[in-house]
Amino acid sequence: MPSFPLSFLSIPSRSRRRPTRRRGSAKGFSLVEMLVAVAIVGLLVALVGPSAIRQLQGSRVTAAEAQIIQLRSALDIFLIDTGRYPNEDEGLVVLANGGAIPGWNGPYLRDGQIPNDPWGGTYLYSLNDGQVRISSLGADGRPGGTGNDADVEG
Repeated sequence: MPSFPLSFLSIPSRSRRRPTRRRGSAKGFSLVEMLVAVAIVGLLVALVGPSAIRQLQGSRVTAAEAQIIQLRSALDIFLIDTGRYPNEDEGLVVLANGGAIPGWNGPYLRDGQIPNDPWGGTYLYSLNDGQVRISSLGADGRPGGTGNDADVEG
């Protein structure tokens, strides 16, 4: 009969103790380290924030210009189908819903809805002597203005 070593059954002696954690060696951040981190984040926000806001406003103007171009294209297709531009009473609404107009073959916009401008306002439409004008009142929602409040026209 073969004999097996019984060393795997040996019981560890009590002299071997598990390493214990010392109370003072707990890992973490001190209050000073946290305050320094908060100050650095605050400085970054103060430096980067204004330029990010300017970039956002610039992108809203660009989006409004792109939507005005889209609306003008839809008006041109409406003109081809019906032989005229919508009058001011009909407005841009006929691009989405104008089924009673002879020759109307719409809706002329992708979703069948007139989009709002990037600031949540409606686009203004006017027709003077055959010239179409589409505009947005900008961030302030009032005619005129400068900077972010300026009107966007097309």
